[in-house]
Amino acid sequence: MEVNLLFLALIPGIVIIIFIFRKDKVEHEPWSLIFKLLVLGAFSCVPAMFMEMFMGNFMPAGAVPGTVSYAVFDAFAVAALCEELCKFILLRIGSWRNPNYNYRFDGIVYGVAVAVGFALLENVLYVMEGGLYVALMRGVMAVPLHAFCGVFMGVHYGAAKRYSVEGNQSQTTLHTILALISPMLIHGIYDSLAFMGEYGTTFILLAFVLLMYIVAVKCVNKYSNEDWHAGFYLEQMVRIDNK
Repeated sequence: MEVNLLFLALIPGIVIIIFIFRKDKVEHEPWSLIFKLLVLGAFSCVPAMFMEMFMGNFMPAGAVPGTVSYAVFDAFAVAALCEELCKFILLRIGSWRNPNYNYRFDGIVYGVAVAVGFALLENVLYVMEGGLYVALMRGVMAVPLHAFCGVFMGVHYGAAKRYSVEGNQSQTTLHTILALISPMLIHGIYDSLAFMGEYGTTFILLAFVLLMYIVAVKCVNKYSNEDWHAGFYLEQMVRIDNK
């Protein structure tokens, strides 16, 4: 039974990684790098946990469990801020200067890898404790949520890298900030709706997740198709154009 639960906890993340890997059409990233980023993503759970404990000390007065203010603060200032910040720091450490980082879509591959690494460890812990129902619910909700965050983090992370190569510091800074803010917003909205389930937000949460499935897949397809002409270095773009 425990082996089956472990499999159910791991399979959603594995499917997502394979999907993103197959969308990287120009130049597949080495599996060794993807595995390293998965491990870094899992490791980011550790500092995120301590940051969340620290941020919990700043809960506004009057915000008690079961209130909207508590849910929103817990979602945005605790979970989203701490988790996405830790993911981004480990993403940056693990990939920014890697020589394989030479196309914009690579940012999405790396962002999703770190996000899925975080989600896999978190999912195993929840599923092994909660059982089959938790495995099924998190497999279609929570794990994809982290992947959605990784996609949009990766979109701007890829843009930041490109502008950095071009020497455009202002755009590099802008997209670095957006690489943090966009997943924090997605994560915060998701958690707020999940935490406020008793206020009738369950159907809104399901609609939000469905919307994110559609938007994220369209985003991945868009940048995957455009990647042929999105190399960071002139000699690569010339080589691709001449194919």
